[in-house]
Amino acid sequence: MPDKTVIDADQLCEGYFASTQALMRRVLEEEKTPLDQAASKLADQIAADRLVHIYGPGGHSNLASQEVFFRAGGLMHISAILDEGTLLSNGALRSMAIERTPGYGKVVIANQRLGENDLLILVNAYGINAALIDAALEARRRGTFLIGISSREHASNTSPDHPARHPTRQNLHDVVDIAVDCKVPIGDAVVAVPGMSENIAAISTFANAFTLNCLVIRTVAKLVERGIEPPVWRSGNAPGGDEANARFIGKFQGRVRAL
Repeated sequence: MPDKTVIDADQLCEGYFASTQALMRRVLEEEKTPLDQAASKLADQIAADRLVHIYGPGGHSNLASQEVFFRAGGLMHISAILDEGTLLSNGALRSMAIERTPGYGKVVIANQRLGENDLLILVNAYGINAALIDAALEARRRGTFLIGISSREHASNTSPDHPARHPTRQNLHDVVDIAVDCKVPIGDAVVAVPGMSENIAAISTFANAFTLNCLVIRTVAKLVERGIEPPVWRSGNAPGGDEANARFIGKFQGRVRAL
């Protein structure tokens, strides 16, 4: 019998850790300017007691909008658009089909009734799908300020005729007011296993979550510098969490749709 291939899983995990760490380091060092600009806009919204809307149209990109919504240490002014259409819980293939459907994102944004005084963060690591681009174009038409978080490398190196693309072939980073690059490499999965043709271990969820939390940190820092202590969620599972959150529930219930 032929010898079995011995795979060093520990080494593969170390490689995954190194790739994740390197990506986060790039975000820290290379995206300071757009993150700071975006944080200033978020701070302006919160100082004016306006909501910060966030939408992650497409499969796992929905996790990004949930990452900073109703989360311990997260800003209470963040309002996640948790549209059912592209959630994986309603069927993975269905999710992919809907995120590729032209016109869908426009309906979602129209339903939110966003306008000129609003700010919307759009998060999608690949930055190309039809629902995403339609959401951006409709928000722009309504005068909403747009911040995009996506990978320039991934979008720029995806064929113009890829079936996921919007009919206009536009990328998210080209249609927003401030674009933040989350650095996700082409294909997303970053670990090569000897004897396998496909990489494993996706990195986009880490990239989106880290980028968003850096944005929140910078926003809070700017608000505190202005003498404003923004309300943030405390974990309901921590001592005193329910009591701390209850002080602000009435302020946001009814304004934040998903609350």
